[in-house]
Amino acid sequence: MDLGLSGRSVLVTGGASGIGRATVDAFLAEGAVVTVLDRARKPADLDVAWVQGDVTDEEAVRSAVPPRLDVAVGCAGISGPMGKNAREIDQADFARTVEVNLTGQFLLAKHAAPALAASTAPSIVFVASDSSFVAAPGMAAYCASKGGVLMLTKALAVDFQPDGIRVNCVCPSIVDTPMARGDLGDAFDELDCPVLRPEDVARSILYLASPASRGVNGTAQVLDFGGLATSTFPA
Repeated sequence: MDLGLSGRSVLVTGGASGIGRATVDAFLAEGAVVTVLDRARKPADLDVAWVQGDVTDEEAVRSAVPPRLDVAVGCAGISGPMGKNAREIDQADFARTVEVNLTGQFLLAKHAAPALAASTAPSIVFVASDSSFVAAPGMAAYCASKGGVLMLTKALAVDFQPDGIRVNCVCPSIVDTPMARGDLGDAFDELDCPVLRPEDVARSILYLASPASRGVNGTAQVLDFGGLATSTFPA
């Protein structure tokens, strides 16, 4: 299936590793022209435009937007304080998690929108999480931030509709990334649940970014092996 992404200009935040890197690679494989905004330095093996900066820095986000833009993808994110009861979380740590995971997405959309409005098929895709819907112990900051991304998706889809800019998000469960392995350590390999690959998420992002999904707007695509569909009723 031709997704119609060849020659499209794409901006990806957090493209150095994990879901972001898989997304960059997938767009390049489709023939897209990619720009990356990331705090890390540009890997030597990537043939993309690279802006080194933080998604919470409004000027860095503004400067990363190329003059011509068709797609903006927000992959940058952090786990924040993990394994802590909400009563034990520092305000600064909570605020930083929300700033990166939620405000960073807002800034991306805010500054990408003017360039996207000139595209024939503009699209914004955020990486949210199944934690936008369900909570696990010790993840209050992360869950709050990702829940915000879900509603930001809907709000921006409404705000940007007059310009024809679609806004959607993907909501994966646990993904085999350096961040997830860093959070869980040795316990990652002992997980008793299905684990997504970064490429699984990237494929969903590309679909939502492409003209093939032109009727899809303001939605969340959940990738969780049916977890949200499973009842707790003891049948």
